[in-house]
Amino acid sequence: MPIEIPSNLTPELVPFAWLLGEWEGVGVLGYGEDEERQFGQIVSFSQNGLPYLEYRAESYLLDEEGNQTRPLSVETGFWQLDRKLVDGDPGPGLLPADVVPVMSSAEDVERLRREEGGFEMIATINHPGGISEMYVGVIEGPRIQMATDAVMRSSGSKEYASASRMYGLVNGELMWAWDMSALGRELATHASARLRKVEGR
Repeated sequence: MPIEIPSNLTPELVPFAWLLGEWEGVGVLGYGEDEERQFGQIVSFSQNGLPYLEYRAESYLLDEEGNQTRPLSVETGFWQLDRKLVDGDPGPGLLPADVVPVMSSAEDVERLRREEGGFEMIATINHPGGISEMYVGVIEGPRIQMATDAVMRSSGSKEYASASRMYGLVNGELMWAWDMSALGRELATHASARLRKVEGR
């Protein structure tokens, strides 16, 4: 399946082009001794001309016949290449970016490539219940591996210590796996899913 790169995509997001769009599918969740359960998920990655992807994942529980039973959770966040931000970049707050992007060509972006291959990236993912994750990782071709560098929790949130995630494009499908350390338990398998691209989105 060829990866389409939108003509209006800022060069800095070209390594993420394979994620753009809406994806839908089914996965399995569980943790430790918990019984495995099936869930459905809709994931979207979009861009608005700035040097980051907007991420949203909406999940819901399924019954044994695969019918949706009730909402499970929603995640939102931003994914981008990891580099030092300069005066021409957006923020903090509402401070606008320069009209011409800091990374305005493929050559600019290529200078960020690691000697080992791929690009360093960061992702912030926010959860209901007062939890926010900061991931650092590497995007290399249609594959991402990342782990939490920090987890922020409100005083009333459930205990959540760390996590790692992997995303990959395999035969046109978006596959992901999520390991986490929470509720006093060690890092262990938590969830995985296989998603198909929703045509036209």
